[in-house]
Amino acid sequence: MIVFRNNSAFLLILIPLILLGSTLFPSCLGFCLWVIHKFRTKAETSYLLRNTSEIGYLHLLPSLHSRLLVATVLGLIGIQFVIFSAMQWNSKAFGGLGPSEKAIGILFQCVNSRHTGETIVDLSTIAPAMLVLFVFMMYLPPYTSFLPVNGDGERSHATAGKRLKIQGKITESLVLSQLSYVAIFIITICITERDKMKEDPLNFSVLNIVVEVISAYGNVGFTTGYSCKRQLKPETGCTEKWFGFAGRWSDQGKIILIIVMFFGRLKKFNMNGGRGWKLL
Repeated sequence: MIVFRNNSAFLLILIPLILLGSTLFPSCLGFCLWVIHKFRTKAETSYLLRNTSEIGYLHLLPSLHSRLLVATVLGLIGIQFVIFSAMQWNSKAFGGLGPSEKAIGILFQCVNSRHTGETIVDLSTIAPAMLVLFVFMMYLPPYTSFLPVNGDGERSHATAGKRLKIQGKITESLVLSQLSYVAIFIITICITERDKMKEDPLNFSVLNIVVEVISAYGNVGFTTGYSCKRQLKPETGCTEKWFGFAGRWSDQGKIILIIVMFFGRLKKFNMNGGRGWKLL
């Protein structure tokens, strides 16, 4: 997408498509059902809107949760936009762009931080603080909302009953939280790439590895890439190519990253993990 950094019109077309196809999909789905029910008064849509918990479809959320989801997504994008603009407005990453092109480019970059992972700038050139913010955004589940939203009472009682049943099981106490698994993956990759981290510390920094792992876990796709110019000891025959940072990893590191991708896709089955551990 770097080749389209000057095409603001194209980026403006992609922004709503990215949002409606990812973090705002449940809200868009609920709104479409509401419109159909409003103008056609179908019993099916009324049932879907009133019994979202009983249906059990992950992407069909209660109306309150859908509204909070919209506020959350727009709020997080706004926070990223303000911080990104304050830190990178005059940086080389946006060199040659006018004010309106910068604003649209930054907005596009912030929208992609929680899904899709398309980028119009070289992420390795932006401020480390902004990279850390992107890491946080990539780690968040897609349907995170500002306020906790519970389903109906029946669902809450059923969930509570299920939790009571699994209490006391030894296996439940051995399950770790999502963040714990991610930390283990990062540590393991740092071990497999330890030689390159010593020989090429600017490219193989811990922050770059964290960005790559969290991006894989969140199925986003952000990468800081690899640059021959950042090598402390120039490698013979190294040519500048735009590819993912993981392309320079060892085979063991790549296999672990593949596992992280699958784990990230299936993380919803272990969202309650780690409850047996009391960090008090």
